[in-house]
Amino acid sequence: MSDTKMIWGHPRGLATLFFTEMWERFSYYGMRGLLILFMTTAAVEGGLGFDDQTSGAIYGLYTMGVYLLALPGGWLADRLFGLKRSVWYGGIIIAMGHFTMAIPGIAELMGMGSEGVTGLDTNAFFLGLILIVIGTGLLKPNISSIVGQLYAPGDVKRDAGFSIFYMGINIGAFVAPLLTGALATYNWHLGFGLAGFGMVLGLIQYKMTAHYLQDVGNLAPAESAEETDKRASLRKNTTMIVGLLGVVVVLMFAGIIPINASAIANLSGIIIAIVAFGYLAYIVLFGNLEASDRKKVIAIGIVFVFSAVFWSGFEQAGSTLNLFAERFTDKHIFGWEIPTAWFQSVNAVFIIIFAPFFGAMWIWLARRNWEPSSPLKFFFGLVGVGAGFFVMYFAAKIAAAGEMALPTWLIFTYLFHTWGELSLSPVGLSLTTKLAPKGYQGQMMGIWFLSVSLGNLLAGLIAGEASGGDAEALANMPNQYMTIVLTTMGAALLLLLLNKPLRKLMGNVH
Repeated sequence: MSDTKMIWGHPRGLATLFFTEMWERFSYYGMRGLLILFMTTAAVEGGLGFDDQTSGAIYGLYTMGVYLLALPGGWLADRLFGLKRSVWYGGIIIAMGHFTMAIPGIAELMGMGSEGVTGLDTNAFFLGLILIVIGTGLLKPNISSIVGQLYAPGDVKRDAGFSIFYMGINIGAFVAPLLTGALATYNWHLGFGLAGFGMVLGLIQYKMTAHYLQDVGNLAPAESAEETDKRASLRKNTTMIVGLLGVVVVLMFAGIIPINASAIANLSGIIIAIVAFGYLAYIVLFGNLEASDRKKVIAIGIVFVFSAVFWSGFEQAGSTLNLFAERFTDKHIFGWEIPTAWFQSVNAVFIIIFAPFFGAMWIWLARRNWEPSSPLKFFFGLVGVGAGFFVMYFAAKIAAAGEMALPTWLIFTYLFHTWGELSLSPVGLSLTTKLAPKGYQGQMMGIWFLSVSLGNLLAGLIAGEASGGDAEALANMPNQYMTIVLTTMGAALLLLLLNKPLRKLMGNVH
């Protein structure tokens, strides 16, 4: 357990993780709010000038990647670095990625000609994305696992602790688009650089207050010389793999390996599903687990499917809905135009408002034995996303008719999505830590983020088709939104039917 000092009625170490994650999410959402806008903006206006399909696929691959690498990141933490050191290393790599994306802006400010800056743009952009993906894979699953380890098994404050942690995430997510979006109106790359500065602040805070975590998140000492040798071999193999990946990246940048973002994205979705269920099957069959733990791993596999469906709708905030705000929303107030990225802060505002309410509500219900089961909370999450896109269906009809939609359509959509998110996301994090067998905490959290990864990828692919980039796509946009409504609502009803058998698999986990 962590230091006995308490804050907010929770272990003091929660504050350390709260502020570290707040600044990491500042960096992530600050850059994400600009990402698809930067890609779809014409080159003469400072963007990359990609079409919607390419931009959506790249966006999906990137947001997929930051969660996809959570699985190896969790494994490396469990076997090699420990959770706390993985968070530290990951934050450093994330900051490097953001600053790499800022290089063209720095070059421009230093007076480099436009030709030189253009040559830097694409390479710095993709290299920066890759570094952020790697760093987030190390940081994101492991900081969540540390939160879970702050609490004793069966502690009713665990879900509330994750809700507080989740509020910290959204403080960063609220402030970041406002600041990076404002800077990006002058220079896109300065916005990217500010995101990196936020990550640096998070690292400083983490290092200064890490002592409150005490032994939570440390790698267990090697129990034998054989285990020491295995760890040394793992370090060597990991270095070789990273080196090979580096060679592949260099070849891609050099144009020797051609890149087709859409084809890679479609193939990646298939690979993710195979990896996730193949890995879970391996653990069930060969993980030397007790029968109760095998059932819990199977439950994680079922939850994986519904989690991916949820995130495929919810994570269109940064792609489909971001482009809707840019292209089809009236952003003028008294002659001043609201920066498009600012709409990315709306969801975070609602999270900050409603997260304490949801956290207190779960505790209040639990004390009276009225708390909904985790599958029922997932059901509410899916309904929230479906309801949000039902609102957007009517907004899309306005856009298809050639008129500009009021911002209130997006605001109400984000409100429904927020309620859905608070019903599912912190609960999913907590549920995963409770279902994970001993010795598989980081890896099971990696599986959770793998479902988020698949959902993000699907969201990017959908954005390429549902963003109304041309006349035909605009006319079909309402139908695209209604398809999302029917998919998420259908998944919610199916989960409702599976509630009882899923709870049996979970055993004593609520």
